[in-house]
Amino acid sequence: MPSTVEQLNPSRVKLTVEIPFSDLQPHLSKAYREIAQSVTIPGFRKGKVPNAVIDQRFGRGAVLQEAINAALPTAYSEAVEANQLIPLGDPEVEITKLEDGDLVEFVAEVDVRPELELPAFSTLSATVPVLADLDSEVDSRIEMMRERFATSTDVERAAAAGDVVTIDLTGSRDGESLPDATAEGVTYTIGSGGMLDGLDEAVTGLSAGESADFSSVLVGGPLTGEQADIHVTVTKVSQLQLPELDDEFAQLVSEFDTVDEMKADLASGVEQMLRYDQLNDARDKVLEDLVGKVDFELPAKLLASETEARRTQINDQLKRAGLTLERYLESTDEEADTPEEFWVLVDSRAEQSLRAQILLDSIADAHQVGVEQAELTDLIVRKAQSNGTTPEQELQHMMDHNHMSAWMQEIRRNKSLGLLLIEATVTDSEGAPVDVAPEVIESDEAEEAQAAEALADEQDAAAEATLEADDAAAVADADQDEVTKA
Repeated sequence: MPSTVEQLNPSRVKLTVEIPFSDLQPHLSKAYREIAQSVTIPGFRKGKVPNAVIDQRFGRGAVLQEAINAALPTAYSEAVEANQLIPLGDPEVEITKLEDGDLVEFVAEVDVRPELELPAFSTLSATVPVLADLDSEVDSRIEMMRERFATSTDVERAAAAGDVVTIDLTGSRDGESLPDATAEGVTYTIGSGGMLDGLDEAVTGLSAGESADFSSVLVGGPLTGEQADIHVTVTKVSQLQLPELDDEFAQLVSEFDTVDEMKADLASGVEQMLRYDQLNDARDKVLEDLVGKVDFELPAKLLASETEARRTQINDQLKRAGLTLERYLESTDEEADTPEEFWVLVDSRAEQSLRAQILLDSIADAHQVGVEQAELTDLIVRKAQSNGTTPEQELQHMMDHNHMSAWMQEIRRNKSLGLLLIEATVTDSEGAPVDVAPEVIESDEAEEAQAAEALADEQDAAAEATLEADDAAAVADADQDEVTKA
């Protein structure tokens, strides 16, 4: 099937494709059969209407259009493959020539992945924070466990730091009560934070039945971010009593018999978590370094679609939370101070993310990165654990929404990022090298192993049907609207 390609710019091409009438004929015959089956014409049995009668009644052009719509996806896919293009979106298709009995010609303009010159991975580098002190982290977690199992005793004295107080809060502004800023029977540990600024100072030194007034910015609810006058009354003061850190406590909160065994296991888990966080930080920064070293033109349409999707998602999340963007910015540590600055930041992040995806896809292709079934199974199991579902439910979700290709691409990108890390130089903020070699973590959890084993059989049965659905969806998206309009 003859085709030519014209480079419009580094990231967009125009394909001109000819479909010989011999290739169109099977689709034309099918179109006639389907029309004959769907119409009733006096004097002819259903399905036996001659082609000439269909042409007379409905027009030859309608039949040709039906056949072209059916033939175009295959012709487009073959032209893309023949010219070794990697489309980054749906094409804009236009029929430019229709010679009945001879050929059909169409042009398809589409964004494509530009040619990229990747730097040597050994030139990439990243600096990550030093690992937190392991002993301090373990002590902190043990203290949290002790607080979780603490008991409280009511005391008849003034509240002090570390005490648990039960309080009633009433908010007002200019003397007018604010129902959305009123609460009763709230339990609060003095010094724990997370509530109103100024609350610790207001309740410290108060006994049960005493009150204080202060001003603060409201957090949570429809009045988030607004200033209000707060009247707080302490109704009860309780003193926390932490359990002793002994073997009895270790047996209560863990599977171990002694404190030393519990601490050793906790230290192992904390160290693994700290190193995992450090590895993730390294991955982000190495990828950021790569994006900064490779300059290329992004397809404008693709970038616009990505930024619009992000803006829509953020607006939807704010709406569900009952927040305006201004209130959100007042209550978070975002780098932006104004809505205008925030959207500029969002658009910049969208662009960097898109650049990173294109680069990782290029690396995956250059290094022929593949995906094993076991890797897809592992991803499904991890998604199930993250979403609180079963692996079977995630597999069904993947099939129902044609996510297999996207999830496999996610795996390929992660593996490409792993290739970067192997050769990149990663140090901590003190200059010490950081080991970012991928580690294989074997799970001892029988349920996860059983889930993975069960999924393997189901995936074998589902993969072919899912891939067929992916192909059908891609074909429909590629040409349906444009061809129908033509």
